[in-house]
Amino acid sequence: MNRRITLLDGGTGRELKRLGAPFRQPEWSALALMEAPEYVTKVHRRFIEAGAEVITTNSYAVVPFHIGVQRFERVGRALAALAGRLARAAADEAPHPVRVAGSLPPVCGSYRPDLFEPAIARPILKILIEALGPHVDIWLSETLSSEAEMALMSELLEGDQRPWWVSYTLIDEPTRALGAHLRSGEPVASAVAHAAQCGADAVLFNCCQPEVIGEAVLAAKQALKAADLVAAGDHVLVGAYANAFAPQPATARANEGLSELRADLGPAEYVRWVRRWLDDGAEIVGGCCGVGPEHIAAIRNALANEAMISRTNAPAGD
Repeated sequence: MNRRITLLDGGTGRELKRLGAPFRQPEWSALALMEAPEYVTKVHRRFIEAGAEVITTNSYAVVPFHIGVQRFERVGRALAALAGRLARAAADEAPHPVRVAGSLPPVCGSYRPDLFEPAIARPILKILIEALGPHVDIWLSETLSSEAEMALMSELLEGDQRPWWVSYTLIDEPTRALGAHLRSGEPVASAVAHAAQCGADAVLFNCCQPEVIGEAVLAAKQALKAADLVAAGDHVLVGAYANAFAPQPATARANEGLSELRADLGPAEYVRWVRRWLDDGAEIVGGCCGVGPEHIAAIRNALANEAMISRTNAPAGD
């Protein structure tokens, strides 16, 4: 491989829990912002030390779905701004170049496209965008289950000149006949083409099983080629960052208990999946829930040995 690969961070929520930060459902990772923001800084630093070139703001759970309507009205904007400042500070002090991605989540409920209501989501997303805006280099619309969620974010980010990355989450157990689909049931190919038409600079797949991502990466590359984006001079990147959860049922809600982590997705096993995605054409890789700094470091080492990421990210002695 001779293309440049961008290395993301991993899952903030589970890393906060592992470090002993305040952590529970339904607040998830937002609780640390409210009660012990120094832990958020620790997590950012751990991923940067592991080699991450992009860190994501801890704003995923700063929505009424997680912290409640009244609390969001009182402190949502301030919490989102704090998430942006913490990530920006960690990136600015890093020993290698690090960009900050502003996390824009599915505000009506993760994995639940049936709960999405644009009229409810729009004002929440506007607050997040306004609060995170001064601190981020990239917009990351992540864990989106439907094209409708993506389209609303495209509308709200219109005119913003920063790169916009769209990351869809997939059905964990697709039938072989149907192949990779969003949790809404929409085909990956149409979702990728739609995101590209709306101006996405990258399309990724996250918060789903690593087993389903390879097929989605291939479908994404084919969809982009079919859309003649290369011929038009537009190169839309493709990426992936899986979670380490057991497969999630179609009725799963992101704030109902803590999902068990798989025992077969340690750093070495995860790197093998990442290599498959890279072979399939991915250009951005990292991790989602349950994927920690040790996984990111293992990816960094593997990529540095193949001269695909900056040597400034390689550990001493490489």
